[in-house]
Amino acid sequence: MNFHNKKKFVSFLKFRRDFQQYGLKKARSYEIILHWLKKHLSRNQFLILSGILVGCTAGLAGVVLKTFVHNIHYFITHRVHFEYQIIFYIVFPFLGIVLTAAIVIALFKGQDRKGIGAILYEIAQNSSIVSNVKMYSQVIQSAVTVGLGGSAGIESPIAVTGAAIGSNYARTYRLSYKERTLLLAAGATAGIASAFNAPIAGIMFAFEILLTGVVFTDFIPLVVAAVCGSLLSRILLQEDVLFRFYTREAFNYYNVPYYLILGLITGLYARYFVVVSQKIEHFINGLQLSKLRKAMFGGAVLSLLCVLFPPLFGEGYDTVKDFTNGNINSVINNSLFRYFEIREWTVIIFLVLVCLLKAFATSFTIFSGGNGGNFAPSLFAGGSVGFLFAVICQNLGFSDVPVTNLILVGMAGAMSGVLYAPLTAIFLIAESSFGYDLFIPLMIVAVMSYLIAKWFAPISPELKNLADQGKIFTHKHDNNLLSSLQTKDFIDFNSQIINENSSLEELYNLISAGKKNNFAVVDDHKKLKGILTLDDIRPYLFNENQELNISKLIKVPQEFVHLTDKPVNIIQMFDDTDTWHLPVIDDENRFIGFISKSAILTGYRQLLKDYS
Repeated sequence: MNFHNKKKFVSFLKFRRDFQQYGLKKARSYEIILHWLKKHLSRNQFLILSGILVGCTAGLAGVVLKTFVHNIHYFITHRVHFEYQIIFYIVFPFLGIVLTAAIVIALFKGQDRKGIGAILYEIAQNSSIVSNVKMYSQVIQSAVTVGLGGSAGIESPIAVTGAAIGSNYARTYRLSYKERTLLLAAGATAGIASAFNAPIAGIMFAFEILLTGVVFTDFIPLVVAAVCGSLLSRILLQEDVLFRFYTREAFNYYNVPYYLILGLITGLYARYFVVVSQKIEHFINGLQLSKLRKAMFGGAVLSLLCVLFPPLFGEGYDTVKDFTNGNINSVINNSLFRYFEIREWTVIIFLVLVCLLKAFATSFTIFSGGNGGNFAPSLFAGGSVGFLFAVICQNLGFSDVPVTNLILVGMAGAMSGVLYAPLTAIFLIAESSFGYDLFIPLMIVAVMSYLIAKWFAPISPELKNLADQGKIFTHKHDNNLLSSLQTKDFIDFNSQIINENSSLEELYNLISAGKKNNFAVVDDHKKLKGILTLDDIRPYLFNENQELNISKLIKVPQEFVHLTDKPVNIIQMFDDTDTWHLPVIDDENRFIGFISKSAILTGYRQLLKDYS
């Protein structure tokens, strides 16, 4: 057998060994092939291949969900007469939220953690490991909620689904934390790209929101995943399903004052939207009701709102398209306002109420038991605010008002202020409207809205609680790494202790037998009375005439550490007290052990090495 044939035979033996190593559970042909490719491709080559596979899978999930939701909405709003539509508006939203809550209880054991915050938590606290259940649970829940009229968006669930697909793919092929996080973000990117047919917006979403505080040099898999998701959306979805706007005016710098005012308005509206969401979340959480009854209550409120104002039904993208096409009369005729004479004041009142109540409809949908996100609601609300502003300007006598442009940039403004994602908003609208010449007004409105939102709250209120608890990454990179550490991993549970009533001789014996410089002095119930260091004891070690007891030598620590304290806060304690060791106690003041500053810093350096 020549050398070439020997080499092939050895390669075959290695492949067979790998096949046997993965076992029958991994004996699906495509996995065997991918395991083999992982071994023979370079790291970058395998990551690019992974980006393609994750992007296609996540993009396909987005296409399926969007098609399902669109077809239900199209049937109700275009195929059914208004009088029958009212019945759907009464029954479907209520049914959607209640069914979603029942599905969560029955199929997913009440585990209804949802939204982007859940993914950020997994990145920071769970090594980017997302439960494989989320690969399908979010699609099912959001399809029921939004498909039946819930006033929320499917984009966040699609992003969570894509993130779960990327994470579980990486786990299957035993990739590292960095690579797992990258593919998690790639899956979410593909999901957003497929939902909006906007690959650049998907990439911006990953960098602005998902990868906050995470340092990356590999971004090609993100680009590849975004392209795959967007291509699938463009190929498989019908033209009327796509998030597209073809009608707009050319940008005229004379209209800059309109955009400046609209930036201020959308910024204030975004704050209103966020505050209403927080209030309703607090209100629903405070109700002494079961999950199912909360869902029934929220569903009833939502159904009432949809009956009064049908544009609140579902995502609302078709309504925004009607605004851009000048079909406001058809929107009003599809509501109870059809019984009023349609005049200027009728349109303005209708739009004002729709904008104000959208925040309530979305909040009741999400927090009472439904599943959805704020992507679609913020876009719908922003478009409505922009159209309302344009109508008011026209009624005030202004000529050449850029109505369509104000609707488009209004969407970017509200989304930027609600999600704290100005770049995502800018590129999303630019890609969806082919309006790259609108970059200037888009930047003006989105940045103004974002700055106003940041002025009220530096961190997105939706994520503030998690950020305050150190459970998600922020832009403070050092704090991100420290928050990934666990306090209990750095406690010396074998610390030396001595009773407060012990003699000096017993203390000397403890010193001679041990190798530590810090001692905890406790009472008979193990409660901490104070601490001693070798420096405190050294003056008395060779002075036998001193009649002293331990109680006169001990000193009270400058700070106490509890198990619930975060490493980032403990480091601050060390800096404030200028010490290197602090005692750890429980809630009843019982001594647990000493924690050292050097141990935490060593863990931090190791983590920095792993993440870099």
